[in-house]
Amino acid sequence: MSEALTLQQAVDKIESAYEFMLAYAAQGRDFESVGGDGPPIRGILSDLRSGLSALGTAFKARIAAAEPREAGALTAFCNLLSADAERATAAIDVALSVRNISSQLIDNLNASMHLRTLLTDMFLLDEALSKASQSPPQRN
Repeated sequence: MSEALTLQQAVDKIESAYEFMLAYAAQGRDFESVGGDGPPIRGILSDLRSGLSALGTAFKARIAAAEPREAGALTAFCNLLSADAERATAAIDVALSVRNISSQLIDNLNASMHLRTLLTDMFLLDEALSKASQSPPQRN
């Protein structure tokens, strides 16, 4: 059994995998690399899967630790994020199921609404949590 990822570790895995995927898509590869010209795309997709599987739990732990006033709304949105992570994982599994992962396949995965929605959810919830912990300015 693997060790649970922190929120920062999960986000780092997701962001670095997505950045790699953007570069991979731009390379115009017809065949995936098996040599020494960078990390293999299958490993990157596996890292992305790992980050996605930990994301919902890690955000829920951050919400609980922050104890924001609007914890109910944040938790409800976190549940949507978790569902979106499952959808994005299904799209990643499609890519991992093919024999050859081309740049075009990764380009289509990058454009997938499931992955884009997940990324937007992640950034929205992170920003909301950072703002929830800040006090509003005092009025005189």
